[in-house]
Amino acid sequence: MILFKNARIFDGKELREEVSDVLVAGKKIEKIAETIDVTDDMKVIDLEGKVLAPGFIDLHVHFRDPGFEWREDIESGSKAAAAGGYTTVVTMPNTDPVIDIPSLVEYIAEKGRRAGGARVLPGACISHKRKGEYLAELGLLREAGAVLFTDDGAPVKTSKLLRTALLYSQDVGAIIMEHPEEASLTEKGQVNEGRISALSGLKGFPHSAEYIDIERGIALCRETGAPIHFTHVSTALAFKAIAAAKKEGLPVTCDVTPHHLSLDENNVIVSRYHAVYKVNPPLRSREDVKAAWAAIADGTIDAIVTDHAPWHENEKDLPFQEAPFGIASLECSVAVVLDTWLKMGQPVSLARVLELFTSGPAAILPEEWQKLGHIAEGLIADLTVIDLDESKVVDVSTWKSKARMTPWNGEVLTGWPVMTILEGKIFDKGEDNGSNRS
Repeated sequence: MILFKNARIFDGKELREEVSDVLVAGKKIEKIAETIDVTDDMKVIDLEGKVLAPGFIDLHVHFRDPGFEWREDIESGSKAAAAGGYTTVVTMPNTDPVIDIPSLVEYIAEKGRRAGGARVLPGACISHKRKGEYLAELGLLREAGAVLFTDDGAPVKTSKLLRTALLYSQDVGAIIMEHPEEASLTEKGQVNEGRISALSGLKGFPHSAEYIDIERGIALCRETGAPIHFTHVSTALAFKAIAAAKKEGLPVTCDVTPHHLSLDENNVIVSRYHAVYKVNPPLRSREDVKAAWAAIADGTIDAIVTDHAPWHENEKDLPFQEAPFGIASLECSVAVVLDTWLKMGQPVSLARVLELFTSGPAAILPEEWQKLGHIAEGLIADLTVIDLDESKVVDVSTWKSKARMTPWNGEVLTGWPVMTILEGKIFDKGEDNGSNRS
């Protein structure tokens, strides 16, 4: 048994001001009380007022497995996630082969169980072969363990297919995640359309490309009544559209990334177009960053996701126009968000920020996983300890991820996850944890 003393608990809804004790027995939370007496069979950890939150959940990671394991694999990604404070992640299906048949969903789930880090839940393709021509077998994929459906990396090719997917998703009990981009407007795009595209001469991603696809999804959501989730939303225009849909009562949710909450197009310019800042959707304007935080404050945003997109250094460290899109951040993403939040003067409550890592994403998952975003007696002991006073340098040489290129390498960030508990077991960042999933 593990006894956490003097914990400031965020239970998924509220951040308690008073400290409490939490007893973990086996894989579950056995007791929460103002004080719990110590017995000889307990390992006692005094949190000294640090925040104890439900284990963090990331709805959007790329573990490159199968097919691109030199960039990342399920074991390295799972352990990187746990080192970064995450207890559950959802893998994207744009692998080789793509995850569009039940046996490949089972492959992801089984490798995840043996990985020794965060719980790995498989995302599966909306369309067969991820080609956007016809629907994959969503029912069979769901039965095999898929928790959401997405053709991430690209939008669903046709409105007809997206409409059909939404209708089927209601029957199988897993949400459609849309990558919001009108591809005809972003072809050969490199950066945000705006100041940076004007200065550089590089083709830009117009804000309308994101907005148009989101409005398409909202219209189909309205018609079908099926929930839809928009991932890595990045523009003020898009947040406004999603807020209006929510006000209308539509089952629309969205997420945002740490890089779109902390960086903007000026970082690309100042870096002299270093490829480490190249990402899709691109880093936007400072006004869009402010709009993202405003959308957190008003409830428009439901989750923060990393969109962890690892590349081998030889693939990523190229001239900007030749480099692939993607930022690796699993092991520093929580700190990036908390550090930004602190430097901005805490524009929203800490509870609101923590919600976006816990109960917010949990609510988007199928019903059987939704309790993961909460702390209560009897629930699985997936927990994350946060120290808001912890300051340290981001050092990629210590990462468990195979990725070694991130915009924050060498930066001092404040506010870190300092302990991750996976089904009642403390993840040791310095050791081989082996399998801890039944």
